[in-house]
Amino acid sequence: MRSQPALLPRSTPAAAGVSSRAIAALLDRLEAESVELHSIMVVRHGQVIAEGWWAPYSAERPHLLYSLTKSFTSIAVGLAIADGRLSLDDRVVDVLPDHVPAGIGEQGRRLTVHHLLSMTAGHGTDTLAEAWRLEPDDLVRGFLRVPFAAPEGTRHTYDNATTYVLARMVERVTGRDLPGLLDDRLFKPLGVDHAEWDRVASGAAFGFHGLHLTTEAVAAFGELLLRGGVGGGRQLVPREWVELATSRHVETTQVEDWSPNPDILCGYGYQFWMTRHGYRGAGAFGQQCLVVPAHDLVVVVTGAESPEVAMPGALWDCLLPGMDDPGSGRDDEILAERLRRLSLAPVSGAAAPSRSATATIDGSAADSPLPDGTPIAVEPVGGGWHLRLGPSITVAAGHGEWRESAPLGRPVVAAGGWQGGTFVADIYVITSPHRVRLTLDAASSTAVAAWNVPPLTSPNLELHLRSPLMTRPDVS
Repeated sequence: MRSQPALLPRSTPAAAGVSSRAIAALLDRLEAESVELHSIMVVRHGQVIAEGWWAPYSAERPHLLYSLTKSFTSIAVGLAIADGRLSLDDRVVDVLPDHVPAGIGEQGRRLTVHHLLSMTAGHGTDTLAEAWRLEPDDLVRGFLRVPFAAPEGTRHTYDNATTYVLARMVERVTGRDLPGLLDDRLFKPLGVDHAEWDRVASGAAFGFHGLHLTTEAVAAFGELLLRGGVGGGRQLVPREWVELATSRHVETTQVEDWSPNPDILCGYGYQFWMTRHGYRGAGAFGQQCLVVPAHDLVVVVTGAESPEVAMPGALWDCLLPGMDDPGSGRDDEILAERLRRLSLAPVSGAAAPSRSATATIDGSAADSPLPDGTPIAVEPVGGGWHLRLGPSITVAAGHGEWRESAPLGRPVVAAGGWQGGTFVADIYVITSPHRVRLTLDAASSTAVAAWNVPPLTSPNLELHLRSPLMTRPDVS
């Protein structure tokens, strides 16, 4: 695991004028609503005043951000515009002429950078799946082939493919790949020494998904936005772009299949969601960077079950009343101790150090991480186990503790135990929101595996153990 110097200075809630009890109330609220968080960081006046990770997640681990990635792509667009290489009025067909389908209609020809950033191209639903179906080898061309439901610029439709197209436009005009551009212009100047990107099968970064960063790196990004593009003592992003990107450009409506949330209705900027008290970048399963300018506040959370119902409403209800109402130093100590002890419970059960077992996976359930018929072996090793999942995956699992391994390159952390005649283990793909619960019945020699929340790319566990993950662009 990497360790890197702190990106932001530290302070205490009381010193920043914030009630520790309000932060504790936020944690209580999320816990009561069964929201599984992996990390939280609260930054006030530019200083981290509260931070915590639910073990086995930890400060130095990057975490998959899902669609929070879109907000970083927006910054790349702003940099290209600041350099004079792109403009809001530039049309897709002019920047990417080799991706224009034959017979494209007039509306497709009119689509600009502004329409893509604000997701107002005029499609009725997310075009990703249809664009992929129409053009398996060219998502840009597929996007331009999807029929329109409304004139461009008239309504917002949340659409992953728009950000994919933006990423390709930035790459075309700058001659740089998106990760390299952001490394040089954003991450390295902020002190972020590693940003990992998942990619489509061609090797291109998704743009709308796939960025892995530490919690503190996301918080430093939020601070950069809050300071008008200033980071590391330098103007890294033009203030005008930050203000434009984080301003409302279009009304929004409830997104189909998303949980109802009043903040969804606050409008959309340029790859940022407006909120009742500021704006945010947001990704599936609870990855959020919330910026609240009126309170000089940034809050970052990562998680495994989308708190769209709970967040950011819980923040407004619990934390904002504690602004400018500092408690005591004792309150700060109690909160800090609570944050140090955060943990997801490891699997309970006996060690049975001499007991081994073999089984075959029943992979008939939807989204099974392992194919039907995969051979499984549980072998006791050094107070824990080696879990052999087919011919190519061997995972180390601890008893009462997590053990780390990297069977195919990407780290996993696992723990298990015998519960009578059943062996149970949790296998965390630790740089993501996802984990697999493996349950093996020794008597019947059968086993099942299930995701806590199925990944939006592919349920195939093997893909998620490789770095970078490379798949077709089918994330929703």
